[in-house]
Amino acid sequence: MTDSLENAQQPGEQRPSETGRVEAFSDGVFAIAITLLILEIKVPASGGAHLSDDLAAQWPSYLSFLGSFVTIGVMWINHHRLFTLIDRTDNRLLFLNLLLLLGVTWIPFPTAVIAEHVGKEGDRTAALLYAVSFFIIAIFFNVLWRHATGGGRLLAPGSNRQEVESITHQYRYGPLWYGIAIAMAFWNAPASLATCLALAFFFAVPPKRATTRRP
Repeated sequence: MTDSLENAQQPGEQRPSETGRVEAFSDGVFAIAITLLILEIKVPASGGAHLSDDLAAQWPSYLSFLGSFVTIGVMWINHHRLFTLIDRTDNRLLFLNLLLLLGVTWIPFPTAVIAEHVGKEGDRTAALLYAVSFFIIAIFFNVLWRHATGGGRLLAPGSNRQEVESITHQYRYGPLWYGIAIAMAFWNAPASLATCLALAFFFAVPPKRATTRRP
């Protein structure tokens, strides 16, 4: 009985693995956000001979949907990648994860703005809003990851140090390049949007990993 009491979890003590609920909740938010993107593609009211023209006229909506779908998908991949290394939580991590999810749920709005204004007056403002949104999300990713890795406080025991450092190094480029995309938006909206899409593919590529795995 004494041993059982000694092995029982003490108040405030972290359980061995407690990220399951965080990941499940986050996956649900990502799924909803990525699904909402399609709502910005409307069914043309006209039909007959004009239907093909009306469908073709919505090309900005198709491109913005595809770009944001890819980007949110890559953010989900990165979130999953982080939580293969994080196996503990604390109050600050929960709060930072909520900030990150706030950014994710925001993305359908700048996507709709881009679809409405690309190639028209105001497209630079739309591109600026889009780039700023991802700049803030990149900061949230960096802050969450640095909190989790600081002193190894929330990492799984035996986490591969080189893998952790590779992710940290890759994430440094996020705010920098999204900042460049923000600057581009003031003079060339398509260049700014192309930079944001290119960054999605950059972060889709796993950072360099060590050849040895943690036990």
